[in-house]
Amino acid sequence: MTRPRKRIPEHGRMAFKGILFEVWQWEQEMFDGSTSTFERLKRPDTAQVIATVGDKILSLMQKQPDSTQAFPSIPGGRCDEREEPLASAKRELLEETGYTSDDWRLWKETEPFSKMEWTVYTYIARNCTKVQEPHLDAGEKIELKLISFDELLALTDADDFYDRELVEPLLRARYSESEKQKLFALFFGDGQ
Repeated sequence: MTRPRKRIPEHGRMAFKGILFEVWQWEQEMFDGSTSTFERLKRPDTAQVIATVGDKILSLMQKQPDSTQAFPSIPGGRCDEREEPLASAKRELLEETGYTSDDWRLWKETEPFSKMEWTVYTYIARNCTKVQEPHLDAGEKIELKLISFDELLALTDADDFYDRELVEPLLRARYSESEKQKLFALFFGDGQ
């Protein structure tokens, strides 16, 4: 992944630490030789999953305590401290849906905001099987839905689709038959 900005430099200092966000500041040399204070947010990375079950995709209708209504999303959540993104994706899929997979692929690494050090890792988990009931966090209400590939692509019309960083590739697949075929093969494998 090509990063649009450099990481927070080693000489940066944390100015504030909240529960989820940190604010970092550092002196940055400008092009004319002067210096200025730069600032960036930092938060734990996120891992999310496009999970297939047969010819369907697991989607969620999710409500959280600070949301006004349920919203469509895919399984995923925050990476725990020192947790690798793939381990986080597997944990989140199991916790939120009760499903697992033996066939994982990293699809995308996205940095949604230029002024925040935060990476969203999107994995494909093929041929998922249910092994337990979901174990939701206290702040989650989740209804599981199995949807078609075309229904996933149609989520690009939903203003409240939580996983906004996926809208662009899903839209490309929605309106380009060749992109649609490539994405379908990626999600389900060439044999389907």
